[in-house]
Amino acid sequence: MPRTTFNELLDAGVHFGHLKRKWNPSMAPYIFMERNGIHIIDLYKTMAKIDEAAAAMKQIAKSGKKILFVATKKQAKDLVAEKVKRINMPYMTERWPGGMLTNFATIRKAVRKMASIDKLVSSPSYDNLSKKERLTITRERAKLEKNLGSIADLNRLPAALFIVDILKEHIALAEARKLNIPTFAIVDTNSDPRLVDFPIPANDDASKSISLIVDIMLNAIEEGMVERKLDRDKKAAEDELEEGGDDDFDARMDGDDFDEDGIKIIRKDIGDPKLTKLKGTEDKESDTSKSPRKRITKPAGRSKR
Repeated sequence: MPRTTFNELLDAGVHFGHLKRKWNPSMAPYIFMERNGIHIIDLYKTMAKIDEAAAAMKQIAKSGKKILFVATKKQAKDLVAEKVKRINMPYMTERWPGGMLTNFATIRKAVRKMASIDKLVSSPSYDNLSKKERLTITRERAKLEKNLGSIADLNRLPAALFIVDILKEHIALAEARKLNIPTFAIVDTNSDPRLVDFPIPANDDASKSISLIVDIMLNAIEEGMVERKLDRDKKAAEDELEEGGDDDFDARMDGDDFDEDGIKIIRKDIGDPKLTKLKGTEDKESDTSKSPRKRITKPAGRSKR
């Protein structure tokens, strides 16, 4: 079942492309027609690409990995930050820091510095600093929070990137391609879809279009996270059931025997004839080892002739 309908895409203005003179020939398979000098995107192909990208994102989320959302455009940054926060995924809505992926260790140092500043502010030694030093530390903390606060929980490279407008975020796209990180992107008629692993042909300038597609992707990620949680709970319940079954079996072995239906089994002690014979021999040997009893004889009397 499609994750969206043709009318929803139409109402959001997903079909509007750029001017004809700005088009990229690689987008020709996704262009339906031209009207008034503007290219119109084929929404049926957009629906198919949305379903394909959502299925891939669901599998990534189900495996417990992180997906980084990149949207620094003015009309996209606020809505993307607001929507992505609810599923606890990292996002980048300010200027893309060069080397964010290829030089990830250095970026992590900046994030750790932000944590060390927080620790300093909460310590008593912070009150002993001068007013100028406190102000400098506060400004540095605010700058780091603005640029890197949204990726503070990103301890390793993300499993995938979702990009809004690959022309504006060409540095992020280049870094992801260099590290072979899968990329999802909203691709307009002036972009090259061959650079993206999962392109979604759509209008990347209208906030309604961006909001609709981001919502669909986030819903797919939520589904994957819910399925992951259900699988873990199911596995934990099965393990607990197996442990309980083993305990019951051990208890039965310690006490009376029961079959699978819980019926008590009465066992008769039927001895092995060899063991019985061996036991009899041992008893006989023990008897012979005892001291011999004195023989009682009759008193000697006169013999009758």
